[in-house]
Amino acid sequence: MTKLKGFFLYVMILSLTFSSAALWAAEAKKKVKRGAYAGSNVIFVSFDALQAAHTGCLGYSRETTPTIDRFAEEGFLFKNAISQSSWTVPATMSYFTSLYPSQHKLINKYSTYTDEEKVLSNLKELSPEAVTLAQILKENGYATGGFTGDAGVGARFGFAQGFDTYFEGPKFSGMEQSIPAALEWLKKNSKNKFFLFLHGYDVHGQHDPSGGFTREFVDPPYNGGLKGGKEEQGVIREEGLEKGHIELTDEDVRFWRALYDEKIKDVDELFSGFADELRKMGLLENTIIVLCSDHGTEFYEHQRFDHGFSLYDELIRVPLIFRLPRTKGSVVIEGQVRGIDVMPTVLELLGVKVPDKIKKQMQGVSLIPCMTGARMDLTAFTETDYRFYIYKRAIRTPDGLKFIYSLDTGVKELYNLNDDPGELNNLAEKDKRNAYELEQKLFSWLKSVGCDENYPRRILKQVLKIKEY
Repeated sequence: MTKLKGFFLYVMILSLTFSSAALWAAEAKKKVKRGAYAGSNVIFVSFDALQAAHTGCLGYSRETTPTIDRFAEEGFLFKNAISQSSWTVPATMSYFTSLYPSQHKLINKYSTYTDEEKVLSNLKELSPEAVTLAQILKENGYATGGFTGDAGVGARFGFAQGFDTYFEGPKFSGMEQSIPAALEWLKKNSKNKFFLFLHGYDVHGQHDPSGGFTREFVDPPYNGGLKGGKEEQGVIREEGLEKGHIELTDEDVRFWRALYDEKIKDVDELFSGFADELRKMGLLENTIIVLCSDHGTEFYEHQRFDHGFSLYDELIRVPLIFRLPRTKGSVVIEGQVRGIDVMPTVLELLGVKVPDKIKKQMQGVSLIPCMTGARMDLTAFTETDYRFYIYKRAIRTPDGLKFIYSLDTGVKELYNLNDDPGELNNLAEKDKRNAYELEQKLFSWLKSVGCDENYPRRILKQVLKIKEY
């Protein structure tokens, strides 16, 4: 009888918990509207190369992201957020400008790369009319500071555009460097409204933990020939690019994924310390916090390592969380959204008046409607011309179809993500109707952003494959 009473009590508590959570979520949705957070600070955090499938809030079994998960529980979690590219330079600039890579034109590290001339891509030179989120907020009275790990978000590409302060740690450095610099800046600027960009390469293949790997997730003990680390990762990455695939055992893959998870847990702990400092400074309740990744990374899902070279979901599906001030409640949004939607959403939450010229620039839309419960059918387009090795474009529909087209080879891929989330069964020949229709939509979009099927052929003769970065 005592056990039965205990069971009923447990069920009652569980029911009340779920009821409270539902009420909090309903209240959170009611608060979200244009200008509801006018004057709030904004912190935009990018965990470079964090694969969505390796985060707890998106279903991962290992406890890699307790801090990120807590922010998801206190805010709006977008379960199907799609980046506009599969590597840092184009993807992050799409977040900052709400433009597709073919529009902001930072589609590659170099705008020209020949035997005679090598010119780094730069926003101001390639797209002089483009305006960044930092510029808009600065013009609206915000102090602006960026704190990064350099490399793909280096100021030389134009990422510092609109920032009063732009800190770049050593190349491919992590939040061990960027967080202390960001906190020091906050101490000087927290009395005014501010926009802070925090970034680190902690989980990137070209970053190793400062204290080395503890191998806490390597279970059972690894007996293979790999050692782990950025040098080895670089060799494996290049082999995949050159050959189109690599050959690893299941044991090798488990080993590498365990090291990746260790790095994710490490940066989550660093971010926890940053969040604690925000609380001590009294900033959490007056700050919009956006957590995301620029792109994911591959660990042998399609027989390669790293990112940039394809547009499969392990590379373009990313975590995206909005935590809003004075708004508690976990709201999970199932519908598909895009990286280009972040900028217009932030501006609308703040109630910033956006000039018509910038409205025309932004290719994304505000996500406030889906944050308040409305359905938004957003088609996602993604691009990569990674290091002049490949030229791929993709369309991912809200109902789970995905079509990938290789501009240089003409190879077509069609996947039904509802039945085949791993994108292992190419339906392009079996389902020719959907393949044709999506191809037409993709090429219609390509023309709208100034790119067509002849694009790579116009430049292949004048470029070399880049052996760095």
